[in-house]
Amino acid sequence: MTPEEFEKIIEETIENLPDEIKQKLDNVVFIVQDYPDAEELKRAKTSKHNLLGLYTGIPLSKRGTSYGMYPTTPDRIFIFKANIERICKTESELRNKIKEVVLHEIGHYLGMSEAEVRRALKDF
Repeated sequence: MTPEEFEKIIEETIENLPDEIKQKLDNVVFIVQDYPDAEELKRAKTSKHNLLGLYTGIPLSKRGTSYGMYPTTPDRIFIFKANIERICKTESELRNKIKEVVLHEIGHYLGMSEAEVRRALKDF
C-alpha cells in the first residue's frame, strides 16, 4: 500500500469518528513511520517489529485547567506502517488493522487504560 493510501485510511477513520470524540481531538498529531525509533521503543518496552502504534503526551483526562496556558507541544500518535503491513495478509485486513490501531491510540489519548481500550474495541 502506498504511503498516501495508508494515510488516507487514517484520515477517513478520524473523519468517521462521532462528533463528540472528533471535537476532543486537540493539540494532537498523527505520525506515520515504518518502525518506531529508539525513543519510542524505550517508552513502549517492546521490540521494533511488534509495536503497531503508540500514543505519547498528556491524556485528555489528565489535562488540568492550566493546560494550554503556555506553549505546549502537540501530543503524538504514531502509526507504524511496516509493522502493520507485516501482520496483514489481505488489503481488507490491512484496512481494518489500520483503523483498529488508530482507534486504539485515540483511546489512550482520551485517557483510557489498555484494558479499557481493549474492551471498547472488542467488537470492532
